[in-house]
Amino acid sequence: MLIAVAMFALMDTAMKLLSATYPAMQVTALRALSSLPLVCAYMAYRRKFGALLKVRWPLQLLRGALGIGMLTLFAYALKTLPLADTYAIFFIAPALITALSVFILKERVDAMQWVAIVVGLTGVLVVLRPSGASFISVAGLAVLGSAVCYAVSAIASRILSRTDSSEHIMFWLLVMMALGSLALGWRNWVAVRPQDVLVIVWLAVSGFLGQLAITVAFSTGKASTVAPFEYSALAWGVAIDWLLWQTLPDFYTLLGAAIIIGSGIYLVRREAVHAESEHP
Repeated sequence: MLIAVAMFALMDTAMKLLSATYPAMQVTALRALSSLPLVCAYMAYRRKFGALLKVRWPLQLLRGALGIGMLTLFAYALKTLPLADTYAIFFIAPALITALSVFILKERVDAMQWVAIVVGLTGVLVVLRPSGASFISVAGLAVLGSAVCYAVSAIASRILSRTDSSEHIMFWLLVMMALGSLALGWRNWVAVRPQDVLVIVWLAVSGFLGQLAITVAFSTGKASTVAPFEYSALAWGVAIDWLLWQTLPDFYTLLGAAIIIGSGIYLVRREAVHAESEHP
């Protein structure tokens, strides 16, 4: 998980660099298109191209649309927000997944878990600034929208995993994101500069390695043990912001991130305790 988070931090850095030159929708298209050859090679190596069309198309299409929304909103926010601030807000995703699981998957969530969800949302408000002109900025709301897309997509992925293989889920997500973002962003397409080719390769390789690492993490370790390490992304965000853009998060960002991370870790641990008590 630590390797996965490091790879995704490098991927997000590449997205931030590209978002300074290209529209957010084009950044999404470049992310999907650049990773497709690597995913196809991986699937060929694993011999997973069989029954490629035997998937649950409605949910696959939904995840494709959500993936476009998630990455486009995230890329839009990265254009103006530091990585650390973006990560701090995006950390609300686990709380949103827990809340949505009640309504979509009919899972049970107790009173303390609802309190943790509310506390996490309060942390988001702190990061977005409790006072001043920057309160609830457009970029901040874009990250929040990206987290909502991610949460709904995660719920859909849980349902899909009952029938579709993880390789097929990953493959069709990238294909639909590539085709959808390419169609939506074609009118405003900006010619790719030669000096950005290496950044796009960096984007593809880091995203692919991150996906492999996170798959291994969750397939070999307990979710309650593995998931909290996702929050190491904040350390990467702070370090990269300082090294590349000489910016550091302010007090409100760090305070809000601490509240959100505490809420998220509590939710993960609480879910593990419930699962163990129901199925010892």
